[in-house]
Amino acid sequence: MDVQPALALPNGLEVRGIEMIDTVLTITAVSTQMCPCCPLCGAPASRVHSRYTRQITDLPCGGQQVRMQIQVRKCFCEVSTCSRKIFVERLTPFVDPFARVTRRLYQIVQILGLATGGRLGVRVTNRLGIQTSRHTILRRIMALPTEPVGDVPQIGIDDFSFRRGYKFGTIIVDLRTHKVLDVLADRTADTSAAWMATHPEIELVSRDRGGDYAAAARRGVPGVTQTADRFHLPKNLGEALEGVLSRHLAVHRRGQTEKLRATPLSTAQPIQSPKPRPKEAELRQAKREERLAQYQQVVALRKQGFSHTAIADQVGIGHATVSRWLRSGTFPEQRPRPRKTRLDPHLKEVAERWETDCHNIAQLHRELGASGVTLTYKVVYRQLVRYLPEGRKNAQPPDQLPRPPVLARQAVFLFLRRPEELEADEQETLALLQSLHAEVKLAYELVQQFAQMLRTRTGEQLNGWLSRTRESQIRELQGFVTGVERDKAAVVAGLTLPQNNGLVEGKVNKLKLIKRMGYGRAGFPLLRQRVLHAL
Repeated sequence: MDVQPALALPNGLEVRGIEMIDTVLTITAVSTQMCPCCPLCGAPASRVHSRYTRQITDLPCGGQQVRMQIQVRKCFCEVSTCSRKIFVERLTPFVDPFARVTRRLYQIVQILGLATGGRLGVRVTNRLGIQTSRHTILRRIMALPTEPVGDVPQIGIDDFSFRRGYKFGTIIVDLRTHKVLDVLADRTADTSAAWMATHPEIELVSRDRGGDYAAAARRGVPGVTQTADRFHLPKNLGEALEGVLSRHLAVHRRGQTEKLRATPLSTAQPIQSPKPRPKEAELRQAKREERLAQYQQVVALRKQGFSHTAIADQVGIGHATVSRWLRSGTFPEQRPRPRKTRLDPHLKEVAERWETDCHNIAQLHRELGASGVTLTYKVVYRQLVRYLPEGRKNAQPPDQLPRPPVLARQAVFLFLRRPEELEADEQETLALLQSLHAEVKLAYELVQQFAQMLRTRTGEQLNGWLSRTRESQIRELQGFVTGVERDKAAVVAGLTLPQNNGLVEGKVNKLKLIKRMGYGRAGFPLLRQRVLHAL
């Protein structure tokens, strides 16, 4: 049986025996090299000094650990000028000098370490039948050489957080080869400028709209073309637009509140149980507002001539519910169900004690305990606050405003999206928002013009857009205009050139995954190694 091809041993090694020793598959082999060469002078040697056995761990086979016992020779170097008189024949590239494991096992452990880390890597190697430790895995990761950075005419730079809001780092990516060039320990302008200064061949720097990287590019590579990331431009515009929408929606909500207060009690005021908890009251009020909106929609559709079945399909409620609501003629309030608690059997005597000016809940709890009632103080306190009229100040929840048709943050996405991509209900919401005020309609037109300029990369139209935005006198957009004017050259490049930081953002996401796999215990050197050699 020829087992050498199955074991994939290199030329120069011959298998002499295979046996199982202490649950370890042991392979005995000998070196069959004709004339071993001196590792210093390279001259072949024919005189054998002695022989000894090297024990080497190899990749597992079928889940079994594999150990190789290879008999090698010591030879005399016959070159008189060589400083090495006796040498051991080498088994490279199968086994490195002085190594206790084969090179393929060494590389597999490195790959598993890059993919999983130290502790998790040990769990994986144990399942595979490889005996190692987390320190060995980390040591082999750190032993990986860092490839030198060649010519990089285009780079993308962005920050990432070691700890959000406290400590940040910097990642630099080659925009042509999509390769991470380096990871820096901070995001200061001095560190980034020092790195860029070592690469004067840089022609373009893609960055976010922060000032640190802009200053670093100006100092490190003077005259370089800077391009602002196209993701942050609509993001900053959306933040300014959210302020416009919030202001006008607030005015609209105040008007709706006044109308709600002017409506009859039967259609506008919810019937609440005495002393509800604040969270329960909020949830109950929110559900009532949803039912009220559905009821108003049912009445409106009925006035337009829709049948009960069509109304039920449109609103998303049952046919019987539609019929009951239309028969009632008014909004059907839902009376809360009475809740039973463990304090209810003793509520009468507690109320009598409360009426005798015993308003100390701790004292009432002690009296209940003395009478044999096993209730915690927290339960007694909550139930007394809920039922007794003086249990807590301002127990009744304040009047809540009806929910707006759409939140300002949701409306921002409607303003930024293509009009042809909106659904019918989204188009109705957009039309309603534009009808709030002429300023909102003008803001929508300006936002769509900027979005179109961004999609078609027509940055030459930026000056005209800035002039129209300044003339609009929308105060929230003036701050965005000021920021664009401050970084105008990079914004024009971002609206014109094809390069952007989308690739860098993807690398940052990969870096975050690797960072979180370290469970917050790995330091920056290990993180940098794993990112630079990521699979």
